[in-house]
Amino acid sequence: MDDGTPARSGKPLPLILARELASNLATPMFLIDARGVLVFYNDAAAQLIGKPYGEMGEIPAEEFGAVLHLKTPDGQPLRRRDTPAGIAFFERRPAHQTLAATGYDGVQRLVHATAYPLFGTTAEMHGVVSVFWLVSDEEGDA
Repeated sequence: MDDGTPARSGKPLPLILARELASNLATPMFLIDARGVLVFYNDAAAQLIGKPYGEMGEIPAEEFGAVLHLKTPDGQPLRRRDTPAGIAFFERRPAHQTLAATGYDGVQRLVHATAYPLFGTTAEMHGVVSVFWLVSDEEGDA
């Protein structure tokens, strides 16, 4: 049973398992640790960001805005704490929102984002899981 203690990598087991899950999904997924550092994103998320995780590595929270610019669908800037990941991190609750996301390629994409805090069996928060998917053409026209 997981007591939330760090595994060999120094990361808590729930974060390691979330990374394993993300690595095997075709849905863009980001993992943020309890310090607020983006510690992993999968290949599907790399398409959204415009660079693979292997080129970027871990990204401190204060630098993430340079990696993926997030705005409201009508173009209003969002503070990091007002995004689904920020709400999950700071308020320790799940959140969902539709966002305009622009990565390194300069292309703005309309995406749905859902984030939730990652708790271990001891109720300690180990980080945040954030999942994105593109808004379909049908949804965008509605």
